[in-house]
Amino acid sequence: MDFIRGVAVLGLVYMNAYAFGLFEYGYTSLTNPPVSDSIIHTFSSVFVDGRFRTLFSLLFGAGLYIQWQRYKSELQLKSRLYWLILFGLAHGFLLWAGDILFVYGVSGWFVIKYLESDNSVLLKRGLEFILLSGVATFLIVSSVPDEVIYRDSAQFIDLYNPHYIDYFISNLAMNTLMLVMVPIMTMWMCVGLMLIGIYLYKQDVFSKGLTTQQLIVCGVMALVFCGIRLYASQLDGSLGYGVQEFVNMFAALTMATLYIHLIVKFCSNSAHVGTLIQQAGRLAFTLYISQTLVQLLLYKVLFTHWVLSFDRIDYWLVASALVALQLIFTFLYSRYFNQGPLECVWRKLTKAKINA
Repeated sequence: MDFIRGVAVLGLVYMNAYAFGLFEYGYTSLTNPPVSDSIIHTFSSVFVDGRFRTLFSLLFGAGLYIQWQRYKSELQLKSRLYWLILFGLAHGFLLWAGDILFVYGVSGWFVIKYLESDNSVLLKRGLEFILLSGVATFLIVSSVPDEVIYRDSAQFIDLYNPHYIDYFISNLAMNTLMLVMVPIMTMWMCVGLMLIGIYLYKQDVFSKGLTTQQLIVCGVMALVFCGIRLYASQLDGSLGYGVQEFVNMFAALTMATLYIHLIVKFCSNSAHVGTLIQQAGRLAFTLYISQTLVQLLLYKVLFTHWVLSFDRIDYWLVASALVALQLIFTFLYSRYFNQGPLECVWRKLTKAKINA
């Protein structure tokens, strides 16, 4: 599971890279984008967008269940989630509105009531919550007025302000909006994925992989949903984007489940396979926050002009360099410590709250 978590946290770099430009617009292309944009967009639509966030959510649910089995105490779980919520609020308001920690903390609190549910309830409720989130997301996204903006337009240049203080103020407003969206759609998506994560764990998917029948069903569903997502990307306007977001939730779920299967078969439950990635998985919290810090430093302080000139391939090159940097840090740090600095702080704060 550490290997899976390592893949998930490093994969987030590629998924989140564009959001450090204009957060509310994500990647903004040129009027006539290069061919590499289309290639990377297609690749991302199948293998990246939402996949690693979904992978993390499935793991988070499984992790909650493992801790429940170990401690049989809601106090232990709620104490950890309490501090995760506070970390998420600080991360979102002070650094980056794309925070996932707050959503995971709130969702995990809700998931606790299902920890003793049987497999059929976990799967049924999980799919229901994802469907609920998908419908809410579709209705909200498709109702937003159409607005097409290009990076080489005067409108984009007017919107982009390179001064960090302006970014900070804008981020406060965006994170407030993101928090409003949590009980409407994002929480239900995470709750659903966490419940399915528990279901997959109880089905031994995290240790043995999918059965042949499960693999076939999951593979077919992944092809169907990814195909619909690619087709919907050709639709114009908010309606097309709403369809993409709805379908992508299920495409991400099936693809993330396939990733788990492939990783399990690759590792064969050996502690000696992919050691560096496993170590990255044990430092996931620290690496996640450091990704925000480094990318803010690059895009908002040192090289503010990048946002005006970067195509998709440029963002991916920077993301690849950041992944390499994090792997180097992981290798060096893990030679001396078994636990990441933020993981250590989180653990001590949780223990202190329980003792209090």
